[in-house]
Amino acid sequence: MAAKKTRKRRESFGAIRLLPSKRYQASYVGPDGNRYTAPLTFTAMEDARGWLARRRIEIVDGLWSPHEAQAATTATKSKATTFADYAEQWISTRTNRHGEHLRPRTAAEYRRLVKGPLADFAESRLSGISPETVRSWYSELLKSGTKTQAARAYELLKAILATAVQDGRLKSNPCQIKGAASASSGKKVYPPTAAELSIIVDKITPRFRAAVILAAWAGVRYGELTELRMKDIERLGDVYVVNVSRAVSHVTGQGAIVGPTKSEAGVRAIVLPPHVTGIVETHLKDFVSRSPESLLFPAADGVSHLAQSAFYKHWDPARSAAKRPDMPWHALRHYGATRAALAGATLKELQSRLGHSTVAAAMRYQHTAGRDEELARRMSELA
Repeated sequence: MAAKKTRKRRESFGAIRLLPSKRYQASYVGPDGNRYTAPLTFTAMEDARGWLARRRIEIVDGLWSPHEAQAATTATKSKATTFADYAEQWISTRTNRHGEHLRPRTAAEYRRLVKGPLADFAESRLSGISPETVRSWYSELLKSGTKTQAARAYELLKAILATAVQDGRLKSNPCQIKGAASASSGKKVYPPTAAELSIIVDKITPRFRAAVILAAWAGVRYGELTELRMKDIERLGDVYVVNVSRAVSHVTGQGAIVGPTKSEAGVRAIVLPPHVTGIVETHLKDFVSRSPESLLFPAADGVSHLAQSAFYKHWDPARSAAKRPDMPWHALRHYGATRAALAGATLKELQSRLGHSTVAAAMRYQHTAGRDEELARRMSELA
């Protein structure tokens, strides 16, 4: 059965349509040639005519503008749109400066934050989120969670509502807490000492010794490390060169997803120091097949990507043997950055080696351990 057509009534200005719901919808063509529809429907035709009459007066008096006409529509929509609905739309349509949609793992993390720390806003109308409610929510979140998670949740909330302002759904962003997005737990990551690293390499499961070496001396991220294949490593004279161009991420419900590196700067060639050549060579000989597509560090089945939870069964005993049960895997990346800095690497060279988009990001990985002693000795030489 065909759907019943709505009836459109011509007016002296604009048009009124009777909808199947028995409500009236008013619209008009503005001076710019575009059609504008009333943000609400009306129960009586006279109300619809009254809305059209007010728009006509605005045009005659020169008070009408396409921006304000559109803003009036979107502002009304914001009253009916919940934060959860708008956030999902934001995540689904968000693109970066290169026009690329969010990566699966990033989108999954954003959805986790929306359903977790930001759940208090789920049923709130966009226009109902005020600076006061944001401050109260943030204060409670700090009491019950970590500063890092609170900062991430706040940063996402601020970004979503900033887009709502751009869309004309909000007049201003209610996220106005200074420094909230950059707050951290205050926990410092301490890289291992040379002695601790030596113990870890000695105690870890043999097939993962080279993984420790690559993380410590090449500074590769875990997702980059576990996507490295035979074709990505080559020997030049007495050293190996690691070519990083991809990374794998593990997304709940989607499994392992291979994609580009964290940023364009992540694509890089890293030369390993000569003293680790033997360990890398032994690994390639004993644990990797000759196929170019063979993973350097696969899961137990030899073909799947190694999940971090599975790897930690080998990592935990090794770091405990070094009396560093507190040390995260990421600390090895700090170790590599520190050693490169001590060797005289410039900030630009550190940026390139670590795959950072900015010099400021590379600076976060510079540790002064050992450097201050070296400077003190040089000062003594000048005394």
